[in-house]
Amino acid sequence: MTRLCFGPFSAALLGTLLAVAFAPAKAAESYDPWPGLVQDIFNNRPMQDGSDVIAIDMPARAEDASVVPVTLQSKLGPTDSRRIKTITLVIDQNPAPMAAKFTLGPDANVTAISTRVRVNNYTNVHAVAELSDGQLYVTKIYVKASGGCSAPAAKNPEEAKAHIGQMRYRQFTQVSDGATSGTREAQVMIGHPNNSGLQMDQLTQLYIPAFFIDQLRLSQDDSLVLAMEGGISISEDPNIRFTYVSNGAKRFRAEAKDTQGHVFEHEWPVDGSGT
Repeated sequence: MTRLCFGPFSAALLGTLLAVAFAPAKAAESYDPWPGLVQDIFNNRPMQDGSDVIAIDMPARAEDASVVPVTLQSKLGPTDSRRIKTITLVIDQNPAPMAAKFTLGPDANVTAISTRVRVNNYTNVHAVAELSDGQLYVTKIYVKASGGCSAPAAKNPEEAKAHIGQMRYRQFTQVSDGATSGTREAQVMIGHPNNSGLQMDQLTQLYIPAFFIDQLRLSQDDSLVLAMEGGISISEDPNIRFTYVSNGAKRFRAEAKDTQGHVFEHEWPVDGSGT
């Protein structure tokens, strides 16, 4: 029988090799893209802790990575003289990390925005609020999801094509609100495939080109409520729900544009009943 003998150095080397072999693999998400995104998206502008300015509400683990609900909520107190001018939503590990940039109307007092997004990997999600004091404030949340940007569309291409540009508006009015004034909650839905460019046609096995809503403007009469610059991370059939203060306008208007230059417009009467 051949007996193997290890001197002190060989034994130490073997121990090191075994430790490396059985050590847990370093998680892919340990790479932090955020510093580079601060440079690319925000030109390296300094950021303050935004935990008392803006909150992100998302599920810790997504049930469906292609339609992950997200709510951005202002935490500014009623006596705070500052206002939020813009909110940028960044999904760090997505192929195109900037999911959306919301510009809030100066007189609309928007305090909450909800939508649905695609999440491609386990990732931090950042919300960056720019306030009227000129400063940026950031907060983040961690979300476990995978494959949202490449998930097949819910509708087949013909069905999606038939619904492109169709808009729906829903108004939620609290009993305490007046018919034409006060705090309102509303929702705008737009029929659109919002193709990410990473989805594959199941018949041809070819990638479907990116095709999505990249501009949205919502207004009461001619006064801006909010505008959105969208990207591939916004889910199919974009759905925006928001809280704002009515200025007494009789009409609510939505204007949207997609990456192929199609323009969609619709307006609805403001109904105090909430229907």
